[in-house]
Amino acid sequence: MTKPRARDLGIPFDGTPGPNNALTDIPGVEVGLTTIIQGDGPVEPGKGPVRTGVTAILPRGKTKSPSPVWAGHFNLNGNGEMTGTHWINEAGYFIGPICITNTHSVGMVHHAATRWMIDTYDSHFVGDHGWALPVVAETYDGLANDICGQHITADHALAAMNGASGGRVAEGNVGGGTGMMTYEFKGGTGTASRRVGFGDKTYTVGALVQSNFGSRPNLMVRGVPVGREWPEDAPLSRGHMHETGSIIVIIGTDIPLLPNQLKRIAKRGAIGIGRTGSPGGHYSGDIILAFSTANDIGWPRMIQDEHPLFNTMSALGDHYIEQVYNAAVDAVEEAILNALVAAETMSMVKFPGVADGTAKWTAIDHERLKRIMAKYGRPNGAP
Repeated sequence: MTKPRARDLGIPFDGTPGPNNALTDIPGVEVGLTTIIQGDGPVEPGKGPVRTGVTAILPRGKTKSPSPVWAGHFNLNGNGEMTGTHWINEAGYFIGPICITNTHSVGMVHHAATRWMIDTYDSHFVGDHGWALPVVAETYDGLANDICGQHITADHALAAMNGASGGRVAEGNVGGGTGMMTYEFKGGTGTASRRVGFGDKTYTVGALVQSNFGSRPNLMVRGVPVGREWPEDAPLSRGHMHETGSIIVIIGTDIPLLPNQLKRIAKRGAIGIGRTGSPGGHYSGDIILAFSTANDIGWPRMIQDEHPLFNTMSALGDHYIEQVYNAAVDAVEEAILNALVAAETMSMVKFPGVADGTAKWTAIDHERLKRIMAKYGRPNGAP
């Protein structure tokens, strides 16, 4: 059964989405998900319960010919990890997959992503200097998952990368978002896209989020203070705790953009987060990466006489970039709300002062959400 999305509840959004309203609306981009749900009851480190996974994004799909993907990176709050960003900030590109998982599995997923690159790009590495530096990011699912048991294996990560495809992307309790929360409701994986026209050509800006952040009182849905209207079933707020989550935002496009422009696009992802109410918590890792699949210059081989002296690239004029800013902000906001709407209730593990073994990350009730929106004059997509 197809899960409902935020638009299906009549929540109004700006802009025009692509056919799947997903990051995969960008030509060539593929997404894969490995979801691990095993066991029940109190947490026993190393045994379970397990509620976690891996999300893989392949900006150029499963091509056998690696090529730089131009990128920019921004931290709204840096209490988290995204590998490869030092090189992205230095050189303006990365090569290979982007993977998102839980905090204690970054090393294993990075190991697997490196293996995937070696195996996938073997013909390009042979006779050359093999170099793999994938992007791996994380959010913390230890309130729903035996995170210290480190249950994710290289095979789980490889399955996400090898199983990546285009088309519609599953949302909610899937992939790296399996055990995550959003504004103290159940959260997880979400995606959205926007179409942008320049001249006679239409481009796509897409976003995918692993949403695991937010304190309930701050939740806003298209300007409606849903969190203040819905104080119950908020275990962190009940325990007088600070926001203790994170969000990873991946923004992609096929618009030709330079790395400095993509860094500015990444910054606008923070506005998409802010539209949902969060100020960016001190204990939250709110990390954003923007990439463009345009300007494919091919594999940068280390053999000097095979390097072109100059790379020919095109880039959108800055006069027109505000349309891209708008699309990025809109897509990130909707992706977060899609993660919230698609998620399903999940038990929390025992956590002193917060969860006693019976607490849950409760899925947001769609009918109640619609009633709250209507109370503030925003029913059925009304502006």
